[in-house]
Amino acid sequence: MNPSEIKRFSIKFGGESGQGINSLGEILAKALKNSGYKIFGYREYPSLIRGGYASYQIDIANDSINSSSQFCDILVCSSRRSVYQYLRDLRPHGLLIHTLTAVSFKPEEQEFIKLNNIRVKYIDALTLAKEQGGNALMSNMILLGALSEIVGLDLAAVEHIVSEQFADKPKLLEIDLKCLKVGHELNIADYPLTYIKHEGWHESKIITGNHAIALGAISAGARAYYSYPMTPASSILTYLAETSHESGMLVKQAEDEITAAQMTLGSMHMGTRAFTGTSGGGFDLMTETISLAGIIETPIVLVLAQRPGPATGLPTWTSAGDLNLAIHAGHGEFPRIVLSASDFESAYSLIQHAFDLAEKFQTAVVLLTEKQIAEGLYNVKDLPQDLEINRYLLTDNGQTEKAGLRRYEFTEDGISPRWLPGSDLPQYNANGDEHDEIGDVNEEALNAKLIAKKRMKKIELIKQTFPEPILYGDNDVDITFVGWGSVKPVVNDIRNLLSQNNSDLKINYLHYDYLFPLKTEKLLEILKTAERPVLIENNYLGQLGHLITAETGFKFNEKLLKYDGRPFFIEDILNFINSSTNG
Repeated sequence: MNPSEIKRFSIKFGGESGQGINSLGEILAKALKNSGYKIFGYREYPSLIRGGYASYQIDIANDSINSSSQFCDILVCSSRRSVYQYLRDLRPHGLLIHTLTAVSFKPEEQEFIKLNNIRVKYIDALTLAKEQGGNALMSNMILLGALSEIVGLDLAAVEHIVSEQFADKPKLLEIDLKCLKVGHELNIADYPLTYIKHEGWHESKIITGNHAIALGAISAGARAYYSYPMTPASSILTYLAETSHESGMLVKQAEDEITAAQMTLGSMHMGTRAFTGTSGGGFDLMTETISLAGIIETPIVLVLAQRPGPATGLPTWTSAGDLNLAIHAGHGEFPRIVLSASDFESAYSLIQHAFDLAEKFQTAVVLLTEKQIAEGLYNVKDLPQDLEINRYLLTDNGQTEKAGLRRYEFTEDGISPRWLPGSDLPQYNANGDEHDEIGDVNEEALNAKLIAKKRMKKIELIKQTFPEPILYGDNDVDITFVGWGSVKPVVNDIRNLLSQNNSDLKINYLHYDYLFPLKTEKLLEILKTAERPVLIENNYLGQLGHLITAETGFKFNEKLLKYDGRPFFIEDILNFINSSTNG
């Protein structure tokens, strides 16, 4: 299948940070959704308050769509840099709309425009906005109005969203609506979405991956969230803070990540379901607390929102390069669990499973997500079913035999009884030094061996509890992709596209949500008969591949790895399939 045969439509806004690109994208996305379209939103932006270049892209398709295309059909640019940066993202016969009064295209740009039959339209948005009493930011409403007319959106649908968004600023709203109408009446081009169905999505919701994590945590009974802002985890903090008056959750911005992790562990120790979220550098600071959780066997839940490193790296871009960090963070040997979200559904469900597993096995659980998931804009009809809440706590109901009850008892499965401090049950020490069954310091060799063995017994039990990885597609296929994280929706979108185009090429995808400890029975069964197994990961090393090799000895001969700070686009996978099958 050729990338040019893709049945989807993409609109991209380009400009500088501070020009309102994000608001433009969100308003259009909501208007499209309210008009019945299925969409997915993706944004790029630099780590600058102003300047640089930023974009917001909305992909529209007939069927399920949860990934981004590398190319767009309409490009709307508000800065010269964005024209330079994104011009070559236009598909042949695409439309470029710009607001630049004195733009002159470079020879190579002129050649691209001519060869690809690109239509170029200029809108003097600033002058038009000022004529309505507006300013530079309100020129965005001119562009939005023009764009809605171009693609055939009802103006009322866009006006409704704008009115909702700026209802608290009635004087400015009046000007915004005037600008919107002026833009809609320009009639500068015609590019209607005639081949895209707009049915069934009117009543759906727009949600980001971080919103899904926050909502899932609320449904799981989380009562506290502690965090220090760090992209791309920050919107979990802001969303939970904005909704705290409804949820009753305690939301605190700590002075640093060490404090956030300590407060989370302390709250969990005292019986409150709490969690924290951060990115790579902040997670580094939390690792001592993770080790403390390991030795005192107190549950802790941490969201690790990945971005490219090392150090500050690419702070506003995406990556799935922290699997090794999540597995190995913290000194000493102790069990932990690593899960990975892949879309809004898994983000909502896995944070609930994270709390359940953390309390069941009295251990640290790290939920990995990525900027592409955290900030991706998903079109959602229904949230997944909530997980039943079970705290796994021992309570004194009048039948508990208190005599001889030991918090760190050497049990057959490694899970000791856990109760809350202050309850009418025996006191114990939650001791960061090695300790005996009661929690008192004990440095004897035999005790050290026995309690370490007790803790590590949980690993096998955790693995038995985990579900197998999920296979998407049939068994008899040409290529079997194996991966985790945000590659799932892209590969599944490719599977749908191949099916729509009646392609002879067949692919399937084996996906891991539960990454550590790694379950391999189904993987090995599929690899035995797979014609072409291909590892696909959004990192340089192929970290899941290394883990699979360490656990099973199997080595992937073919790998599709991406590590430029961008997510996998559908063209990345289509080009790989085409090049590998034709050459």
